[in-house]
Amino acid sequence: MATSKVLAGAQVVLPTGTVPNGRVIVDGTRIAGSSPQDAAVIDLAPGHWVVPGFVDIHNHGGGGASFTSGTVDDVLKGVHTHRLHGTTTVVASTVTGEMDFLAQRAGLLSELAEQGDIAGIHFEGPFISPCRKGAHSEALLRDPDPAEVRKLIDAARGRAKMLTLATELPGGIDSVRLLAEHGVIAAIGHTDATYEQTVQAIDAGATVATHLYNAMPALGHRAPGPIAALLEDERITVELINDGTHLHPAAFQLAFHHAGAARTALITDAMDAAGFGDGRYMLGPLEVEVQDSVARLVDGGSIAGSTLTLDRAFKRSVTIDKLPVEDVVRTISANPAKLLGMYDEIGSLEPGKNADLVVLDADFELKGVMREGEWVVAPN
Repeated sequence: MATSKVLAGAQVVLPTGTVPNGRVIVDGTRIAGSSPQDAAVIDLAPGHWVVPGFVDIHNHGGGGASFTSGTVDDVLKGVHTHRLHGTTTVVASTVTGEMDFLAQRAGLLSELAEQGDIAGIHFEGPFISPCRKGAHSEALLRDPDPAEVRKLIDAARGRAKMLTLATELPGGIDSVRLLAEHGVIAAIGHTDATYEQTVQAIDAGATVATHLYNAMPALGHRAPGPIAALLEDERITVELINDGTHLHPAAFQLAFHHAGAARTALITDAMDAAGFGDGRYMLGPLEVEVQDSVARLVDGGSIAGSTLTLDRAFKRSVTIDKLPVEDVVRTISANPAKLLGMYDEIGSLEPGKNADLVVLDADFELKGVMREGEWVVAPN
């Protein structure tokens, strides 16, 4: 069987724009600049799109499996579930837990990162505000002691990509500086910070807003809070969960208008039920009820992550929010790849990069997924 393939006939989204009736050449695991003679030509239907594989920097699980508490096989099941929906690169996110448990999870997940199954680890909690805890156990929350932050970084063996913290808490600013020194993204989230406190954290090195709007004070005209500071600063990339539940369309549009395509990263914040179905689940130590694809804590009713997959976020952004396809590609592939320091390998359809791509039809329904030159979902 030829390892070289040419995808032809679709609209191909490149960093320079969309090419009608374009071609993507795959040679082995990589995108190639020219077509070998033995390449198999795959003619895609008119109106189809070929876009880079999706990159999710905030994801707690899927397919009934948890990245926070599952076995290695569970984690791989969750990763595969999201690959079926176009996410060819995923960062595994944890939730608040005991420090020793989180360090143990970091060890397990770092092995999967070393094998290339995940792109790294995102610690969401325990260094977050009890006022904005969301679906995190208040009993396990703690102030961001730099020594404990360092413990998690060390446990991840160089595979820690991001840590979300409430930077206004004691030790928060010092922890941001520590993260920046070690090349780990300091993300502001689950925070009760003022506008001024948020600016201080950004100046200290924070670069991401964890699921903007959610788990932080609302935007106020006299007390603008963290939202205004995060939207206005060119150093910040804002995460947005575009599932129609976490954000009103007007709030999504407001954020996108201010941050723009260059500073937005679409995420899922998915939990176990993503790609699986309604029912009862555990998110860390807390029980979650999923009804009509909306996840809420059994005790208290707080939204508990999402059941979103990035193919749905892509379609919604284009068809409901009316964003240009090229902008959505930046927010769902290029920008998160750049945040992870992986843009030389993934995030765009350019020669030399991994052959990670998604085929969508004219209605932006997923039709094919390729990862490193192999079909995860063959086009139909």
